[in-house]
Amino acid sequence: MKIGLFVPCYVDALYPEVGVAAYKLLCSLGLDVEYPEKQTCCGQPMGNAGFQNKAEKLVENYDELFRGYDYVVAPSASCASYVRFFHEGIVKHECEAAKRTMDLVEFLHDVVKPTSLKARFPHKVSLHNSCHGVRELGLSSPSERNVPRFNKIKDLLQLVEGITVMEPERPDECCGFGGMFSVEEPAVSTRMGKDKLRRHIATGAEYITGPDSSCLMHLQGIARKNGEPIKFIHVAQILAAGL
Repeated sequence: MKIGLFVPCYVDALYPEVGVAAYKLLCSLGLDVEYPEKQTCCGQPMGNAGFQNKAEKLVENYDELFRGYDYVVAPSASCASYVRFFHEGIVKHECEAAKRTMDLVEFLHDVVKPTSLKARFPHKVSLHNSCHGVRELGLSSPSERNVPRFNKIKDLLQLVEGITVMEPERPDECCGFGGMFSVEEPAVSTRMGKDKLRRHIATGAEYITGPDSSCLMHLQGIARKNGEPIKFIHVAQILAAGL
């Protein structure tokens, strides 16, 4: 099984340690992993801003670069979701790479299915479910649906030695980031973030973790501005802790 690692642009620019952790984690599980160095943005910022035509070349580049892999894995629920659900609509043809693109958590839980990990993280963490992960990728069960409760992120984290996983009240409520939403509606976005952060802090956790650095970045900015000591870490970094 040949894996192409896709590291989204904001992870590469702001949180490169997340991409490194994802690579180490996948390799530790005995997978054949490559990082194509000519990869670029998946086009989500342009598409979310209403300029899908500006994303066409990026979509074509993505499909060309990653089409030879069995799976394309990204440590970002929002980018993986955008690729899988929107790429073909932008270029109006089938995209083989998009069909095989998965979020890191989704790939590990549904394809690799590890029963143990080498990681150790002796801390109490509050789990953040990002909107794309919940409602597009199915990483956890949406509270508005009458379905059995599940959480793939929590399932993986519970394989980590020493960890205590908590969930906030209203576990799948949006943090307010939403990409362009936080730019166009900053006051609403900030208020949503404050409410979400308060619920995470109420769990008594030392860290907030999740599958999207963008959501964690939004909450971290609010926490720092308000002097809250809670820390933030991507789920990939926890799953790779100690490697």
